[in-house]
Amino acid sequence: MANPKLEVNLKKIVSNTENIVDLAASEDIEIMGVTKSTCADLKVAQAMLEGGVKGLADSRIRNLKYLQSNLDLSGIPLMLLRIPMLSEVNRVVKYADISLNSELQVVEALNKAAKEIDTKHQIVLMVDVGDRREGIMPKNVMGIVEEISKLENIELVGLGTNLACFGGVLPSDKNMKLLIDLKNGINEKFDLNIQEISGGNSSSLPRLKEVGLPADITQLRVGETILIGSNVVNRKPFSDTYQDTFLLAAEIIELKEKPAQPEGRQGQNAFGETKKVIKTGIRQRAILGIGRQDIEIEGLTPLAKGVEIEDGSSDHLIIDVTECKKNLKVGEILRFKVNYGALLSASTSQYVDTIYIDSK
Repeated sequence: MANPKLEVNLKKIVSNTENIVDLAASEDIEIMGVTKSTCADLKVAQAMLEGGVKGLADSRIRNLKYLQSNLDLSGIPLMLLRIPMLSEVNRVVKYADISLNSELQVVEALNKAAKEIDTKHQIVLMVDVGDRREGIMPKNVMGIVEEISKLENIELVGLGTNLACFGGVLPSDKNMKLLIDLKNGINEKFDLNIQEISGGNSSSLPRLKEVGLPADITQLRVGETILIGSNVVNRKPFSDTYQDTFLLAAEIIELKEKPAQPEGRQGQNAFGETKKVIKTGIRQRAILGIGRQDIEIEGLTPLAKGVEIEDGSSDHLIIDVTECKKNLKVGEILRFKVNYGALLSASTSQYVDTIYIDSK
């Protein structure tokens, strides 16, 4: 298989999933496995299912359709994470069992689309409890629910929120209680029995492990911590998980000793940046056959000691290997751990192949 490539350890993903699912189950919370950062990779999705997730969630309808068409999902719900576009409501009700929503106009359009194919579409109403990404402001929730309750082909199954994405706001007693109080108020005022509270994403796991979450929280949507074992609050390893589930392998295409300092009149580089190089003297430099078109280079961590990433162009990754004790040569493969952004970019790139490993 050609380089560069992403090496995926499926057994470690299963293990990570099992540990997160077990942690959540101790407080009767279900986990939706988020597949978006791997572009709904089928083997990764299957590993999540093997590890015990309740359902699969993705931000792209194309990915949900891909999962639906290629996996046995009997009894496994598919959730659309990104609030739907008006232009895609017909596809939403066809390929998603549940969608997260915050615009009444879109919910009304979903109702119409669901009626046309004689189905009921489930929604989770998103509430902005402080992070300021998607969601209805709390004071407006009751009015929106009143209108949704009139729609025959929409089933409101719960409330949800998103945390630690735009504003970095973490789950707290205050913002969780806000959701719980709204759910109870909705049930009382409209004589409903909604039970689901989707209380956030991977950012809720540290609190769940340390002090627990309120009893009314029933669901979390988890991708990053399952996939790369990251505590998204501080980006340290999350306990009882593997962080080397995905490794990027890239090939050395040039290896030479060169002066550290550029020579000649300098302007901006290809990305509009002005580079200031601190190092001096002669350095051993390797160039790898991967670049910014393929990977978010800031999200790479070399496995080999003494390897330092200097920068990258569209097609090349430039690294300093002066301190590396290995006897490197052209054609050799170097491996890197990836963070969430690097995983997302590598999975999206058509130039990065994927191979699967079934052993720990």
